[in-house]
Amino acid sequence: MSKRISKAGNIKYALSGDDKFIASVEPGETFVVECAINANDGTIRHLGQQLTEADVTMPFVNGATGPIEVRGAKPGDMLRLDVVDMELDKLGFTALWPGIGMFPDWVRRKEFGIQTRVVEVKDGHVHWNEHLRLPVKPMIGVAGVAPVHGAVLTVDNGTHGGNMDVQEITTGNSILFRVNKDGAHLFLGDCHAIQGDGECNGMGAIEIAANLTVKVSLAKAPARLNHPRIETATHICTLGCARPLEDAMRIAFEEMVYWMEDDWKIPAAEGYMLLGQIAEARCTQVVNPKYTYICKVERRLLERYYG
Repeated sequence: MSKRISKAGNIKYALSGDDKFIASVEPGETFVVECAINANDGTIRHLGQQLTEADVTMPFVNGATGPIEVRGAKPGDMLRLDVVDMELDKLGFTALWPGIGMFPDWVRRKEFGIQTRVVEVKDGHVHWNEHLRLPVKPMIGVAGVAPVHGAVLTVDNGTHGGNMDVQEITTGNSILFRVNKDGAHLFLGDCHAIQGDGECNGMGAIEIAANLTVKVSLAKAPARLNHPRIETATHICTLGCARPLEDAMRIAFEEMVYWMEDDWKIPAAEGYMLLGQIAEARCTQVVNPKYTYICKVERRLLERYYG
């Protein structure tokens, strides 16, 4: 049976290399991590529930379970996180929250007020109402390691990962991080049953508790692994986290040019031109302190580059 790392007493609201490890795992080990819902563990209790200001304390949201020590991890290593399985809770929610989302009335915090929709998640679907069923597309919103220095709130993101809110961080895929501290300090949380591109309303996904089965491994980090990367069965993916949005896009594309040049030996200038034809790219969220952009390229195209 796989090791199980409990969320109880282990939920953090910042990714840091200074916290005491809650558990240790070996490279190559598969284990289970319990993750709380983003608005505080146990907050969502029943259908029809309406959240109040007392239920959510900003910026202490998106609590992540961690830090987990990956034994032997050193700065300069690359941590590969394989997402093996995601077991979702039965109730999730989405909400409008004044001051959060694409259209914040930042002075008066007015907008639509607090609006909450609690939904059942069962039989592979999000039950939006009695008529509409949305196929579940589970994903991990917060995944990351300790930053180079200090701590970064779980509402934010950066080169270390964090609250990236990328749909490709899901079952069957691998996320690659540069290790900044001994032991890596892995954090996981803020799981979603489904999320639309942009996560437009802030608490825009179906936020949900989940148990994650993951596997970790270590390798030497590529010289130009500056931001987290994702590998799927069909694509390689690079991420950029920044404001304004165009800077997030630039970072994601720059990282892809580096990856194509380093691993596929495609000269940078030609790789840049090639991306103009084959890149699949989009913004995954515009509601965090820094936005997230993803750039994707099909592996089969790169593998055919030299015949």
